[in-house]
Amino acid sequence: MRADNTPAGLSILAECTTDVRLVPAEWSTAQPGQVRSSDSLIVGTTKQLRAVTSSVSVAGVDLPVADDIKVLEVVLDRRLSFHKHVSAVAQSCNYHTQAIRHIQHLLTTELAQTLACSLILSRIDYCNAVLHGAPSYSIKRLQRVENNAAQIVLEAPRRSHASPLLRTLHWLPFQQKIEYKVALLTFKVRSTSTPSYLQLLIQDREHSRNLRSNTTSLCQPFTTTTFAKRAF
Repeated sequence: MRADNTPAGLSILAECTTDVRLVPAEWSTAQPGQVRSSDSLIVGTTKQLRAVTSSVSVAGVDLPVADDIKVLEVVLDRRLSFHKHVSAVAQSCNYHTQAIRHIQHLLTTELAQTLACSLILSRIDYCNAVLHGAPSYSIKRLQRVENNAAQIVLEAPRRSHASPLLRTLHWLPFQQKIEYKVALLTFKVRSTSTPSYLQLLIQDREHSRNLRSNTTSLCQPFTTTTFAKRAF
């Protein structure tokens, strides 16, 4: 919806979802045609969010607008800053980090690395592509989680530099993990053309001159806000 016409966009949403049936009767104890009680989330710029009321009509049901919701273990907020998501991930990983630290003297290096990969790295790697373009302090916070895990696995002092430890364990820094995930997804979309809704968003940039120095590159849509630049 346009920032200068948010109420009209919400009105169109309400009209389009009037006949939507979100939950089949055989899957739920609710009556056919009813929407399960839940919250809604409006994502947009500051100007758009100021025009949003306290509830949104979806399929004839008024759903309260929440500040954040959890979808597939990812906490989404109204500005897609992912502050609460990063905090939840860091808190969970720090708990497991301390648990591994307490039993480190009973573990071999290989076993400690296995525990760190299964309990910590798997958590920070899950859906990490959504943090592409996130504020630097969020990236640094999860990088500290990875650094602490590397120090525990290799029994290194807490003040030791993390880069050599990560290289020893063959762990990519967190920012590079995000870039690798996005690049891998883009490669799969370009090579297989699936899913089609992402394939339509990836277009080659057209060069005005056919020069030898020109290489195939992707066209990045023009955006005016930092919020829009984070889109895939």
